[in-house]
Amino acid sequence: MSTPTQTSSAAALVQAFVATGDTLSDRADLARFLREHRLVTEGAIPITLADFEEAVSLRDALRALLRRASGAPAEEDVIARGQRVLDGLRVTVRLEPGEDPVNLLAPAVVDEVRRGLARIAAAWAAVVATGEWRSLKP
Repeated sequence: MSTPTQTSSAAALVQAFVATGDTLSDRADLARFLREHRLVTEGAIPITLADFEEAVSLRDALRALLRRASGAPAEEDVIARGQRVLDGLRVTVRLEPGEDPVNLLAPAVVDEVRRGLARIAAAWAAVVATGEWRSLKP
């Protein structure tokens, strides 16, 4: 008998983001994803084309990393684009993150889209730190 494992909220968020595939095809889809996962506040979210492209680049890089871990060829250019997105996000470390590891890194930006991406980055940091990323599917 195998012991069931429970996915952390960080892993669930990363998995959901990576799995968006064709459902993340425009700015409205990005707004919907950010709202559904409570990554932004309610209300209007002005999303530029550059915001959308950054989100897709980050999603594609995470997917490429997961595929590489499962034996697929490395997509270094895709991963590099995603890293540039992460390099541009401003986050701060919380001394008391509470129960949820996603809260360890907090967005240090006011732009709603970038705050949402920073929360996804925090989730990625949490699953990498725990090794849980290895169980995620590309």
